[in-house]
Amino acid sequence: MAAALAYRWDGKRCRLYFQIRPGSYGAESLIAFLKQLRRHFRGRQVILVWDGLPAHKSRIMKAYLSSQRAWLSEERLPGYAPDLNPVELLWGNIKGQELANRCSANLAEAATALSQGLARVRQSQQLSFAFLAHAGLSF
Repeated sequence: MAAALAYRWDGKRCRLYFQIRPGSYGAESLIAFLKQLRRHFRGRQVILVWDGLPAHKSRIMKAYLSSQRAWLSEERLPGYAPDLNPVELLWGNIKGQELANRCSANLAEAATALSQGLARVRQSQQLSFAFLAHAGLSF
């Protein structure tokens, strides 16, 4: 799963974008996710803030990001600092609610619970901004 919390520049709104796919994420699948995000932003400037996952720092990702400078700039979080990443707080919230003590019969059942959690978070602007504030970031 990949997710992005997109905070509007003036702090008035946040949107949650996500993608669920089988298997693990690597540079190629993350680039596909970023390409989907670009369609949502329709030419607006975006600052991507993310952690040090190896796929985020790969050669193919660096090449892709350098080719996207017209709309996308990148800021890295310090290494080993998940508490500074609002998306990590999103995961923790869903793990503590919809996925807590769940023993899914299969991956599809777990994905359904995950989607329900994401839908819950999407409905609450207050919760999305709480993730940002908890990470020590604000407008």
